[in-house]
Amino acid sequence: MESKFTGGLLGLIGISILQGIITGLTLGLAAPWAVCLKESWIAKHTVIDGRQVVFDGTGGQLFGNYIKWFLLTIVTLGIYSLWLGINMKRWVVKHTHLA
Repeated sequence: MESKFTGGLLGLIGISILQGIITGLTLGLAAPWAVCLKESWIAKHTVIDGRQVVFDGTGGQLFGNYIKWFLLTIVTLGIYSLWLGINMKRWVVKHTHLA
């Protein structure tokens, strides 16, 4: 079986710029949708053991988590922010599957 990533540098740069524009123009409110856009692009270009990777997360689902994580960070005076990276990775992996 073969695993590969077929995305190119220009595609990654393009999707990253688009992600930044979406996030910037909405002052961060659309960041969850921008994250999902990039994760979908990554999955679209990833094949593991001959099977296509699929990302099925949505910005709406992630937005709910963003609100929860934001409130927990405020309530814990920033301590919860130490868990944000791992929580984001868990959420992405939970919504990433093999076709």
